Amino acid sequence: MTDLKIRELPDEKPVRMTVALPPDIHRDLLAYAALLSGNDGAMDPARLVAPMLRQFMMSDKGFARARRKEKGPSSEK
Repeated sequence: MTDLKIRELPDEKPVRMTVALPPDIHRDLLAYAALLSGNDGAMDPARLVAPMLRQFMMSDKGFARARRKEKGPSSEK
């Protein structure tokens, strides 16, 4: 199997959002979903958006610093 960053999708109750994607991003999302699905059949590419955003935000060091700063020293342990 291809080595993808997103390996499985958590089963969580979602909050519904509507977004408009550029066509090239949509095509790539479809391709990613197909790779992740493998021989199991097509997966809904919309299910990939949340884990991809989570992965992006977790890897953003500037965002992490801002969140720590926002929470303040009293919440850090």
